[in-house]
Amino acid sequence: MSRIEVLIRPIVTEKSTTLAEQGKYVFLVDKRANAQMIKEAVEEFFSVKVKKVNIGKVFGKKKRVRYNYTKTPTYKKAIVTLYPGYKIDLMHHV
Repeated sequence: MSRIEVLIRPIVTEKSTTLAEQGKYVFLVDKRANAQMIKEAVEEFFSVKVKKVNIGKVFGKKKRVRYNYTKTPTYKKAIVTLYPGYKIDLMHHV
């Protein structure tokens, strides 16, 4: 798995936007990725210095669509903290 394949896409929500103001960025990552792989991928792709990587697994929820039940997908996300002075412009890289 190459470093670029580790990052699937940034997660842009109201909460992740407020975190970005603090130098923290949220990404949807490959389920096999670990913190070191994510750190290297972000540093290579965005040309920044990563201070810390926190990883969390978001479990799918049960949803009802008319008479049937379905489940939203389970995914892995990473909150990447950058050193002060570094910034990622997500709109420019999309």
